[in-house]
Amino acid sequence: MKLDGTEKDPNEVRNGYNHAQKMRAAATFGFGRILSKGRTPWTVSEITGEMVRNPSVSEMVSCYMVSLRRRKVQSGEEPTSSRAITPELIGRLWDFNHQPENWEIKKYSPGRRGEKQSNEWGGPRFRRALHLAYTLSYVCLLRVDEVLKIQSHDIKVVNDETLRVTLPFRKTNQFGHIQPFYLKKLPEELKHLCPVRAYAEWVDQTHINEGFIFRKMDLRDRHAADSSKHMSSDQFLAGFRNNLLDIGVDPSPYGTHSFRRGGASGFPTDFSYMTIVKYLISWNDDPRNPREISCPLCGRTCECS
Repeated sequence: MKLDGTEKDPNEVRNGYNHAQKMRAAATFGFGRILSKGRTPWTVSEITGEMVRNPSVSEMVSCYMVSLRRRKVQSGEEPTSSRAITPELIGRLWDFNHQPENWEIKKYSPGRRGEKQSNEWGGPRFRRALHLAYTLSYVCLLRVDEVLKIQSHDIKVVNDETLRVTLPFRKTNQFGHIQPFYLKKLPEELKHLCPVRAYAEWVDQTHINEGFIFRKMDLRDRHAADSSKHMSSDQFLAGFRNNLLDIGVDPSPYGTHSFRRGGASGFPTDFSYMTIVKYLISWNDDPRNPREISCPLCGRTCECS
């Protein structure tokens, strides 16, 4: 049904659930800020008996949105939630990207218009940037927007096997005082999940030492010279989905949130294999034993450090 109350033609293209979410968000803002209704749900006033507060936050609208989402999915629309990525899938992406034709840096040679194949969406540098973003988001449970805004001064090389990553902001903590991540080099069998290796490979090729680590990539597989602008989420998502197509995986269920979800659910439930857990919290096999790696802040190796 149209806004004027008339019915839509059956052949007319319908907007998706995401469009409905944006319309509701606009209505919530309009009632809340412009008309000063706030964000309190629409309800009956006990004094006047009239409806007051924000009608866009009412229970009726919420029920309608839930029903609309279900009906949109039933009619063939893709669900908006992202499927969690798995370590095995990241491993397959790593294997494909490390094939010589995809990994070795080639000299630029001009080609003719229309010669580019569908599987040549990204060059070796773009694939390095993507895999670094994959590992940081997966291991640190970060949102892709948080990863893409990391700058060179936010990453410090503590030693040959340790990185310290300090985020400039997080969605849940936008005012600083964010504790840094100490990322240690993972074992050889987990190299596809290792951000230390991925960071070394990326910096070795780009020599980026200031500004944003992840920058917009052009069609010639070169990062932007402007260090004050980072890669967009749209470019990352397009590259990620093309990368999935490379290995024959349907990209439609995956999105920018897939890595954070995958990292949160990627640990073994029985904790029989503690390598990644120890990696994240920087412990040895037995915390009562002296540490093999000294504390990067105080330099101690005792068990209390």
